[in-house]
Amino acid sequence: MAVVSDAVNVPGHSVLQFPVAELEPVVRARHEHYDADYVSADPAFTHAHITALGPFLTPDEMTRHNLDLVASVVALTTPFAFTLERVGVFPNGIVHLLPEPAAPFRRVTDQLCAAFPDKPPYAAQFPAVTAHLTLDAVSATVSLVSTRRLLGGLVPARCRADRLDLAWYEPGNCHLVTSWRLGAPG
Repeated sequence: MAVVSDAVNVPGHSVLQFPVAELEPVVRARHEHYDADYVSADPAFTHAHITALGPFLTPDEMTRHNLDLVASVVALTTPFAFTLERVGVFPNGIVHLLPEPAAPFRRVTDQLCAAFPDKPPYAAQFPAVTAHLTLDAVSATVSLVSTRRLLGGLVPARCRADRLDLAWYEPGNCHLVTSWRLGAPG
């Protein structure tokens, strides 16, 4: 799976993400299959996630002020339930699950973008951003059908967003930086 770097001289990047423990075994296995360098040894790190904003802060930008700004957005967000069932494919071949409802994810992303206007989602690579959980990429051996089969009885997955993680992605060094509980005061 492709990883986008947010700075030329930084070997990795950070992502604000909603962890989805219900799909962790499948997503972690796909990471192990494609690129073991992005499999985290950190037990607090969740490979299965829905991105709120990324690439996000460089290490130098992870200041108390910026982290407090994230905390203020998170404090205004109450935990919410969502379901992952509908499998789709983006034009670039990324196979994904769409959360329903998607509005709470969009709302958090919009609030984070307002707080960090210089950090557009996916570095402004896409004209529209759709909340999703990445599963795989279409190839000679991967399709919608094979991905649905791989998911088996894991979907529909009834999930609850109750925290937002700041995760660091770097070959050989993927880890959780910090985490905030939704609705909790900073």
